[in-house]
Amino acid sequence: MTAAPARPLVGELLRDWRRRRRLSQLDLSNEAGVSARHLSFVETGRARPSREMVLHLAEQLEVPLRERNELLLAAGYAPVYGRRRLEDPGMAAVRTAVDLVLAAYEPYPAVVVDRGWHLVAGNRSTALLTAGAAPDLLEPPVNVLRLGLHPRGLAPRILNLPQWRACLLTRLAREAHLTADPGLTALLRELAALPGGADRRPPDGIAVPLRLRHGDGVLSFLSTVTTFGTAVDLTAAELSIEAFLPADAATAAVLRS
Repeated sequence: MTAAPARPLVGELLRDWRRRRRLSQLDLSNEAGVSARHLSFVETGRARPSREMVLHLAEQLEVPLRERNELLLAAGYAPVYGRRRLEDPGMAAVRTAVDLVLAAYEPYPAVVVDRGWHLVAGNRSTALLTAGAAPDLLEPPVNVLRLGLHPRGLAPRILNLPQWRACLLTRLAREAHLTADPGLTALLRELAALPGGADRRPPDGIAVPLRLRHGDGVLSFLSTVTTFGTAVDLTAAELSIEAFLPADAATAAVLRS
């Protein structure tokens, strides 16, 4: 019989998150308003933090909601953040908000993704972005970063692929570091191994556009991200809406037509 792996102690997890945020015990104690001595006792297991202290330290460390539940479990408390399916009746307001935002962006493409960058929904204009992609890359669950950077996905149509790719990989690396999500770390390794190069020179304008070949012309987009800023449900908290807005008048005219 194989013994189940021991759950990490809450002090060990809090220490890992503190180090991930590049904070000393003194830094965190000052920001959280607790003594450095007590924080040291918590991290070494000499003191058991209260439920409120776990949540307070997690807030100061900007720990994602999913991982806050893990901290509570490690401290011997029940999780406080629920997770409901987007189809559940209680998520009707979230679904309505998502649908309103997607519709409001038309005729410009917009997609909804979860924390792992899997496609949750998209408006009708999303077809402009996915045209020509290999069918297997469009089979659910669709990972939009894999679709965007794969040689059989959008990559052959992206005219500034090295620069766009560098931006996406940098963003993904930051998210993997901030969340400590092994799935994002694995995705980063996978996408970094794909061909396409990386141009890390600063952009000439205000942001790096997505310059996409479309028929005989070129569509140029700037991307924006919308999230639920006060969500306490894991599904809602981990959703983001990425919209692709025209970066020039020619692109706007093509999309409006």
